[in-house]
Amino acid sequence: MKKISLVIGLGIAVSNLFGQAKQSYSFSVSQAVDFAMQNQNEIKNAIIDEQLSRKKVAETRAAGLPQINSSLDVKDFIEIPTQVIPAEAFGGPPGFLVPVKFGTEYQSTAGFDASQLLFSSDYFIGLKGSKIYIELSTKGIQRTKIEATAAVSKAYYMVLVGTERMKLMDANVARVKKTLDETTALMDNGFVEKLDFDRLTVTYNNLVVEQEKIQRLLNTGMYLLKYQMGMDINADLTLTDKLEDVKFDASAITLSDKFDYAKREEYGIVETQFKLSQIDLKRQKFSFLPYAFAYGNLNGSAYRTTFDLFNHTTPWYPMALVGATIKMPIFTGFQRNIKIQEAKLTMQKAENNMSLIKKTIDLDLASSAANLNNASSSLESQKKNIKIAEDVVRVSKIKYEQGVGTNLEMVAAETALKEAQTNYYNAIYDAIIAKIDFDKANGNLK
Repeated sequence: MKKISLVIGLGIAVSNLFGQAKQSYSFSVSQAVDFAMQNQNEIKNAIIDEQLSRKKVAETRAAGLPQINSSLDVKDFIEIPTQVIPAEAFGGPPGFLVPVKFGTEYQSTAGFDASQLLFSSDYFIGLKGSKIYIELSTKGIQRTKIEATAAVSKAYYMVLVGTERMKLMDANVARVKKTLDETTALMDNGFVEKLDFDRLTVTYNNLVVEQEKIQRLLNTGMYLLKYQMGMDINADLTLTDKLEDVKFDASAITLSDKFDYAKREEYGIVETQFKLSQIDLKRQKFSFLPYAFAYGNLNGSAYRTTFDLFNHTTPWYPMALVGATIKMPIFTGFQRNIKIQEAKLTMQKAENNMSLIKKTIDLDLASSAANLNNASSSLESQKKNIKIAEDVVRVSKIKYEQGVGTNLEMVAAETALKEAQTNYYNAIYDAIIAKIDFDKANGNLK
């Protein structure tokens, strides 16, 4: 019984393991974006970069705190160093040197030293700049999230469009297949020429090829969506939004005379880079100020003829000191002036970038609004075309069945319908992409 229970238990465990290996999700577009915010690697890396910038600030700040070190040095003089002194110091003849050895075989020094920064313009200005560096990293996270939102949304709607195209293509294939079967029966009874049958067969075969192509594109689109979301490519994903729920109101597309550039993260990043260039220029200008720090040292030395350095009965000889150092550059070979000029040029470049990003944003606003207007108009036109094409197919089929229409006319109608459907779904996808780009240009994506 124990063996049977063990086998059953292992079977359940393995079943659970494989059951959990493939996860299933049902997401709206907003839920897909939320999933990407938690799982996309680019966003994770942007967050890590922001955390690294905070660590760099903490590291910079720590340089201004007391620095304390300890040391222990032990020496075994296998040969005690020799020194020479004049022989006449010992009553010898002048002009001669006498070699002598001073010291003991074993020597040791142990102690502590400490230092404290008192003043440094580089440190204090750099500390202020490091805080702005955090701000730059934070804006970098937001920009990455906006890019992810746009990418996931586009991929999501591409799958929705592909799914609807697939449904329509399946219906087209089924309808043409039914007509083909009916034509086959009529041909067998001598009511339809083989030429009519061949035309319908070519149309049907082309639709089947197109159907397979759309299915492959749909699968690729789903893989791309999962990739953009940071999802396992083998997971099951169901899209809950409906394409018909997407609305486009071209009348609501307006351009403001005074756009708030701060709504765009790209502008915020360039603005922050300009602030950093200002701080760097200030740091170079104040580099002539003195650098001051205080220090202290406490150590002890031991001298032994035998290795008993830590014998407390034999004394250690202490030494302690405190001091301060002030350093001030006097002449640096014109390096300071050169660095100031470099910093000014860098700041001018950052200022030019601010002007450039404003013009780029203005262009984005105008072009995205124009693209959305054009896409909305095209979509409305394609909606009308597809209705007309559907009516043409319906009438052509009725006429053909009643013997007053030709097979060629029906095939041409089917071809026109397929083209109208393709144009319609291309138009609706273009309109969705234009709407996402418009929202991104206006700083509405978060």
